[in-house]
Amino acid sequence: MGVVVQLSGARDPRASLAPLLALVEEDMGHVNRIILDRARSNVELIPDLARHLIDSGGKRLRPMLTVAAAKLCGYRGEGHVRLAASVEFMHTATLLHDDVVDESDLRRGKTAARLLWGNEASVLVGDFLLGQAFKMMVDVGSLGCLRILSDAAAVIAEGEVMQLITAKNTETTEDDYLAVIDAKTAALFAAAAEVGAVIANRPKSEGAGLRSYGRNLGLAFQLVDDALDYSGEPSMLGKSVGDDFREGKITLPVVLCYRRGNAQERAFWQRTLQDGEIGEDDLHEAMGLMQKHNALNDTMERARHYGAIARDALAIFPDSDPKAALLEAVAFCVDRPF
Repeated sequence: MGVVVQLSGARDPRASLAPLLALVEEDMGHVNRIILDRARSNVELIPDLARHLIDSGGKRLRPMLTVAAAKLCGYRGEGHVRLAASVEFMHTATLLHDDVVDESDLRRGKTAARLLWGNEASVLVGDFLLGQAFKMMVDVGSLGCLRILSDAAAVIAEGEVMQLITAKNTETTEDDYLAVIDAKTAALFAAAAEVGAVIANRPKSEGAGLRSYGRNLGLAFQLVDDALDYSGEPSMLGKSVGDDFREGKITLPVVLCYRRGNAQERAFWQRTLQDGEIGEDDLHEAMGLMQKHNALNDTMERARHYGAIARDALAIFPDSDPKAALLEAVAFCVDRPF
């Protein structure tokens, strides 16, 4: 049994995705229809498994970034919708693969697909979704967008391997961990935003600005996830508090606690995360150590730092509704309760 650690700092409970949702609502309706259509297959297992994850919720933040970035850049065509669907398929495939690698039992509060259909099916359906994603990129006909998203796919795979190397390793440094989330999470955020400028044939400076926006938003998003796993409300998170701890994941709050702790505290982290020997009261002990060493609030401070960089990256764009929605999305990602 654990306690919920309250995060301090300048959090804005009014921060919302509502402006972004309103901006992209019509286009996201098209994106969702494409997603459902492209998840079809004559092989019955494929749509069943894919729909299990697609229908389980999720913020769809990455494809929304593609749509909003295209609007920010004045794009008037239809290609951004297919690119957004490609981005979501890439993300969904990554989730399926992640759950197998991490041996996760839950995804978005529902039983993980790997427990229902098996590890092999989860991996192969993830591969199917990746294939569909690249088919849609080709259909769009933009070599620049294809290059950006294919580069991101390679980087994400590298991030998965880096995470395997650091798994359960309490000697992981902050730089090591940031390299993992830069590849695993931020790379797709960056690509999702950048293709909005590329499909609109905007100058390289705008593509670079949106890439920086997406990358730093992704870093902030993941760092907040790290903190929420030890501090959020289960009813809001859609999962139990402490799932990362129970799965032995080395996230930034753990890295900070381990580095700042004494020999006895480091032995605790080695026993629980490295050796996997977790007792009934160990989550409570872990949360106490995080409070003692200010690990959660410092993780949030780092998230705010990357959020500020994301906001600054949009400064080259004139004020507009899409820009305002993207800026509000940064505030939401940093201040969100889930």
